[in-house]
Amino acid sequence: MKFLDEAKIYCRSGDGGDGVVAFRREKFIEFGGPDGGDGGRGGDIVFEAVDNLNTLIDFRYTQHFRAAKGGNGAGSDRTGAGARPVVIKVPVGTQILDEDRTTLLADLDAPGKRVVLLRGGDGGFGNAHYKSSTNRAPRRADKGWPGEERWVWLRLKLIADAGLVGLPNAGKSTFLAAVSAARPKIADYPFTTLAPQLGVVRLSATQEFVLADIPGLIEGAHEGAGLGDRFLGHVERCAVLLHLIDGAAGDVVRAWRTVRTELASYGAGLADKPEIIALNKADAMTPREAAARRAALARACGSPVLLVSAATGQGLPAALHALWAEIARVRAKAA
Repeated sequence: MKFLDEAKIYCRSGDGGDGVVAFRREKFIEFGGPDGGDGGRGGDIVFEAVDNLNTLIDFRYTQHFRAAKGGNGAGSDRTGAGARPVVIKVPVGTQILDEDRTTLLADLDAPGKRVVLLRGGDGGFGNAHYKSSTNRAPRRADKGWPGEERWVWLRLKLIADAGLVGLPNAGKSTFLAAVSAARPKIADYPFTTLAPQLGVVRLSATQEFVLADIPGLIEGAHEGAGLGDRFLGHVERCAVLLHLIDGAAGDVVRAWRTVRTELASYGAGLADKPEIIALNKADAMTPREAAARRAALARACGSPVLLVSAATGQGLPAALHALWAEIARVRAKAA
């Protein structure tokens, strides 16, 4: 299935039904009277987050959603039927943005969460509504109120506990495949990963979390270089970032600073998130190279640096337990 995380759609709620003018004409009832019913309510446009979706690809082929009009009133004080709402099912983590792509209208970040985006129009009053002691035979009935319409953007931000960031070919996909059952594409050329990937990491029966891998960042990604930085939206909700750096590439400090610059340029608080730094590909370095590069990186970032090898499994348990400790702290704080 093709991954799609943005879509623009048109929504229109239903118009209200019309009220009617009607009078009772029954045998043995001398004066009768008005009995025109009210119109029914138009259908709402409702968005619901569901578990079994993970992409917005369906909205590439269906982009217009219109709710039905409410039923018209009838004689004998019969109210028109209300129209059923149109329920649009989206993946968990979907945000609904206005047409300007910046104004947030709703954030469906939990399974089963629903939001009424557009309310249907109210039904018009029939002439029975206007009966009074001084107006015994009103001939007024109202049209139903119109529904609402608007274009909106849907933007999917995956729900993950931890996110993998780094330059292309840092070994992020290999790391994800080594610690979870996910099977992302792995190759020896840049930008192997073209769409975010999720994997579930299970440390024990009670310790598990979701790890997200996104396409690599390069210098100038916030200006559109490479695949850009749009995919960083999928790690905005993460509790912690695991920054993988290719130790065999040489200048590890420059690689770390490049990614940090792109995180800061993107904004949304990514630069302030807890970060665990891991020097990857320990199997491709001599012990002397690994020690020197690890020390240089620790001096530059001012925090401990883990030494791992996603290919051989070296150092992976320590990295996963460090991630879990930070995730557990954030979960406890939220609870």
